[in-house]
Amino acid sequence: MKELWKHLKDSKKPIVLYGMGNGADKIIKVLEDYGIKYSGVFASDGFVRDKIFHGFKISSYSYLKEQLGEMIVLLCFGSSRAEVIDNILKISSENEFYAPDVPVIGGELFTEEYVREHSKELEWVYGLLADDLSRRTFENTIKYKLSGKIDYLMDCETDPEEPYESFLKLSDKESFLDLGAYNGDTVTDFVNRTNGYRKITAVEPDFKTFKKLVRNTGNLKNTECINAVISSFCGEGTFSMKHGRNSSALGGGTPVRFTTVDALAGSDGVTYIKMDIEGEELNAVAGAADTIRRHSPKMLISCYHRTEDITAIPKAVNDIKKDYRLYMRHFRSLPAWDTNYYFI
Repeated sequence: MKELWKHLKDSKKPIVLYGMGNGADKIIKVLEDYGIKYSGVFASDGFVRDKIFHGFKISSYSYLKEQLGEMIVLLCFGSSRAEVIDNILKISSENEFYAPDVPVIGGELFTEEYVREHSKELEWVYGLLADDLSRRTFENTIKYKLSGKIDYLMDCETDPEEPYESFLKLSDKESFLDLGAYNGDTVTDFVNRTNGYRKITAVEPDFKTFKKLVRNTGNLKNTECINAVISSFCGEGTFSMKHGRNSSALGGGTPVRFTTVDALAGSDGVTYIKMDIEGEELNAVAGAADTIRRHSPKMLISCYHRTEDITAIPKAVNDIKKDYRLYMRHFRSLPAWDTNYYFI
């Protein structure tokens, strides 16, 4: 399978970018590194503005289609909203269309060379996967990352209900640790899936989002909200607060408390951990070693922030405890966000 960047380099069709912002900045950087030129930038109709982005006036899709004819469209933002994905699918039905895989955190790309260098690790993870859907999701994720073709993601996506029906059985005795609790949406989802629980600990580092979390969970019993970054150590550090996927513990920012899963779980432990923490997942696993060894909590760990997550996260957990069953699921979103490992 030919990787996307080499295909774009060889193609004679004009290349245009769909979307702007941080995602487009990252894709433009890769295009420039490969010496690939692009011919325009467009936004969805409701977002077309009299604005210049990287030297191009923001156009509409219809205008560029009329001007350029056959073209290659690169998706430069992410979404799971149904109406947005419907529009993406419409555009992709009319053009050669790709959603380049660029990591949310870090700069290493998932290329043919990367696959060759990490083939043993990829094969090892594949051998750990517990069911056919996990194996198909893993295979399709790799094919998508190399090719940028969204059909691979669409082919393996599943409904968010499916893990709960198949293997993620929640009881009324759960102690839930929500890492990356955002505004409380995943806390609400957890509460709606149980007939009671022992405790909820919801952790969110971003100050503004944390205020929303506190407000939105204020009526829940036995619930504690903590404003901190989850990592491999307890202490003080800095966090770049950008109220979303661009937030990061890298690159400086605002002073904030850092803590670990082990410190929060204490001697009582926890039974279910959700980690979606913008690239800090590996550090969080390191800081959860005692909890994992002693209590074997069920874990949902996002694996799409860094290129190495697809192999490094299973290895990190396996190095601590080897008897977990490993599942992989992708929920509808483009690009490959909302792709998660489950350790059961």
